Amino acid sequence: MGGDSSSAASLLMTGVVQVVATDMAFAAIKSNGSVVTWGDTFSSGISSLIAPLLAKDVVQVCATSVNAFAAIKANGSLVTWGSQFFGGDSSKVAPLLTEGVVQVCGTNGACAALLANGSVVTWGDDSVGGDSSKVATLLTEGVVQVYSNYYAFVAIKADGSVVTWGCDDYGADQSAVAALLSEGVVQVCGSGGAFAAIKSGGSVVTWGDDCGGDSSEVAALLTEGVVQICGGEMAFAAINSDGSVVSWGDSRYGGDSSAVASLLT
Repeated sequence: MGGDSSSAASLLMTGVVQVVATDMAFAAIKSNGSVVTWGDTFSSGISSLIAPLLAKDVVQVCATSVNAFAAIKANGSLVTWGSQFFGGDSSKVAPLLTEGVVQVCGTNGACAALLANGSVVTWGDDSVGGDSSKVATLLTEGVVQVYSNYYAFVAIKADGSVVTWGCDDYGADQSAVAALLSEGVVQVCGSGGAFAAIKSGGSVVTWGDDCGGDSSEVAALLTEGVVQICGGEMAFAAINSDGSVVSWGDSRYGGDSSAVASLLT
């Protein structure tokens, strides 16, 4: 959905600098800091209360979940809109989002905002990360980046450790690899229901559902030299420093790259 932009066509002829998408709508930032949306009105519709806040000074727009958007303004405040069931309604935490927001990301139904002071604010569906109360004491300071998959969040702290919350079966429970995630994590990538973390030495740690969370079949290839990871819905691909690629996860979704292996070495 979102293929018909005729309702906003006159506003999209010039000055667009960024476009982002949910599953059902689009939002564009213009050079004057205003936002234009189109697509499913449930996702993209901007109420009369929100519209004045998106008329200027927007510096970044994020598609925070399936059906919601968030806009970071020049003063560090955050404006959200879209489905109230998917993170579009941040009214419960609004006083915490008036300044200092530097990053926003979302699961299928919840959002997390990283503030300049290193704290994290969450809202939306409790079952997929909107409720971070179990780890709240770990999210008050020191967070440098937040990542998500469809069902859970991961925060990297300044000391290289990670904090997870959301749905346990899909990445919030990292107890099986906790010892490996206590230090040295520099990057995290999410798939649909799993996470993969790159450590400072180039090794990779995975957890979550079996479609990406289990990398045992390629573990020997993930002990060093990994520089980047990309996650699909049910699989991961890692680029090594020598330019080769390692993949794992559900073979139907890219986990098996054997057919093109000679081209990825």
